Amino acid sequence: MSASQKGSVYLRRSPFLISYWLDNQLVFENYLTRKKVSASPQVTAILDFFTGWTKAEETFHHWPQYSPDSLLKAVGRLLRETLLEGSRRKNPPEAEPQKALRKWGAWNPAAGFFHLSTKDIYAKEVTPEEIAFIEQLAKTHTVPKPLKAYPGARAIPLKRGDGSGEFSRVLRDRRTWREFSRREVALGTLSTLLDLSFAVQAWENVPTIGRLAQKTSPSGGALHPSEAYVLTRRVEGVAQGIYHYDAGGHRLQRLKVGASAAEIQRYLAGQWWFRDAAFVVFLTAVFGRTQWKYDYARAYRAILIEAGHLCQTFCLTATWLGLAPFCTIALADTQIEKSLGLDGISESVIYAMGAGHKPDKK
Repeated sequence: MSASQKGSVYLRRSPFLISYWLDNQLVFENYLTRKKVSASPQVTAILDFFTGWTKAEETFHHWPQYSPDSLLKAVGRLLRETLLEGSRRKNPPEAEPQKALRKWGAWNPAAGFFHLSTKDIYAKEVTPEEIAFIEQLAKTHTVPKPLKAYPGARAIPLKRGDGSGEFSRVLRDRRTWREFSRREVALGTLSTLLDLSFAVQAWENVPTIGRLAQKTSPSGGALHPSEAYVLTRRVEGVAQGIYHYDAGGHRLQRLKVGASAAEIQRYLAGQWWFRDAAFVVFLTAVFGRTQWKYDYARAYRAILIEAGHLCQTFCLTATWLGLAPFCTIALADTQIEKSLGLDGISESVIYAMGAGHKPDKK
């Protein structure tokens, strides 16, 4: 921004800023755009000045000790780093991402910052160098102990269960699979898996509130923020593509035609060992459902925990059905959300799981 542009732009501080000390540097971050910059504490005064839409040249009168060019240079930098917003007119309408994030209300900044700063952190491909790094890490840094114990405490021995029933067998047989047969999964098998994992099993009428869904996994306030989307590759009688699973009507609604192993690998952040799965389920969260009742940021934890409930039910049910399940949070978030037509704020992908037949014996 140059002095010749003065009077032509209104500026406002972004409503989604946080600041923190990182070592010896003060960092300002816009958690909506995920841009951050190190700056001096004096920047706080400029950001405070632009609390509402204000013409850029008004800084000349507020800080007469500085030249107009130096002030415009400073606000121009803040504008490029998205700490300030610019508009040719006062009080312009907000963009859709801003409106969506504003609806998070009291969940911001804690939950909004965590949600957006943890998206899209994976590379497109898992490289041999990354695998070698983990192997080297185990040599140079002791692997954390898998169990905790209190050696001096009084202990009461417990008898192990007999484990002879089918439920015990399913629990013990569950594991994460990374190889799959090329055989198709029967539509009936997928139907049972989706039904027992995600479908509404019954409705409960609650006075003054309305109908609340009952599912096989618990949800805070019975609000069930999760939605399931199924990418099909080898499902008998189902064309390859991406489908929304209608949990109330127990049906698949096609959103996108076609799906490939390469897409699975790309969606799952380069994890090639999952690319041959017969189908993948993307679990999303519709945050407004939970935000309706729980207006504090801690409720974001509940959504993540509930996704874990659903995924474990999925994995156990798939194991019971004789399938080879897997789950992962290593996701190419924005790519998946673009394919599903989601904005990533009001509804966002948070988990993925899938299955296929166990690999053929060699």
